[in-house]
Amino acid sequence: MQKDSLIYVAGHRGTAGSAIVEELKEQGFNNIITKTRAQLDLTNQKAVAEFFAKEKPEFVFFAAVLPCGAANVAQRADFIYENLMMQNNIIHYSYKNGVKKLICFGSGYMYPEFAKNPLKEEDMLEGNLEYGAYSFAVAKIAGAVMCEAYNIQYGTNFLTLALNNLYGTNASFNLTKSRVLPALLRKFHLAKLLSENDEKGVLEDILLRDHLKLSTMSEAKEYLAKFGVSERSVEIWGSGKVRREFLHAKDLARGSIFVMQNVSFKDLYKKGEKPINTHINVGTGVDYSIKDVALKVKQIVGFKGELTFNT
Repeated sequence: MQKDSLIYVAGHRGTAGSAIVEELKEQGFNNIITKTRAQLDLTNQKAVAEFFAKEKPEFVFFAAVLPCGAANVAQRADFIYENLMMQNNIIHYSYKNGVKKLICFGSGYMYPEFAKNPLKEEDMLEGNLEYGAYSFAVAKIAGAVMCEAYNIQYGTNFLTLALNNLYGTNASFNLTKSRVLPALLRKFHLAKLLSENDEKGVLEDILLRDHLKLSTMSEAKEYLAKFGVSERSVEIWGSGKVRREFLHAKDLARGSIFVMQNVSFKDLYKKGEKPINTHINVGTGVDYSIKDVALKVKQIVGFKGELTFNT
């Protein structure tokens, strides 16, 4: 990948995509294409086909995703439909238009719910997935397998990077969409505002992050109670015993660009081998229990109430 190579970053407004664009620019890459959803709907096959045929990107970072958060597990159909449609279109038309290299992004949900940490690439498909995120996980697994299949059949160079619990600039703090760390930060912040009876702060925060205009503190309390947030306590999804890795978006960006420049499918698979699990984990190798992370966030934010778990 040369400094003037034509690079398309899909999902450039998200946590991962924005970090990749920023890091590419810092490293001197100067020919980067981005499109908003209004400009290019990645679930629209015709639009994606026309985009690739016209622009002919050489390298693609596919960071667009409908993310799975603890509070939006009810969107099971949306997870599998939108993520499958986006990755099907990106992968297929990258192949059709001769993209030199494509990096897709997977998720820790691709692994069995009770897989031992640290997660290893060969653990994928070796156990039951977490049910709450099942449709999202299946979509992500399908993307990884699709990259492999195209590589094996068509000789493409498409890789999948699996990551877990991303945080950083441009992270979503929306209570229905946020990942673990942003969700914890937001919940404890709101609980502290409630405990201080800061009506203005609570209402402004809900309007800014959730795009919901409420008029009174009682309305806000009723709304936040749905997410386990009150002036007395913050409820966390699960038991708190599950251990997770956390990865800063800038570290992911650097790792992704390194892989794009230095790792190829031929390094991960040899003809005749079992054609599965040629994705790559990206992480720190250090995990923490959700309970420990929640307690640390609670301390930093300064919330004096209780921490509870819903299982």
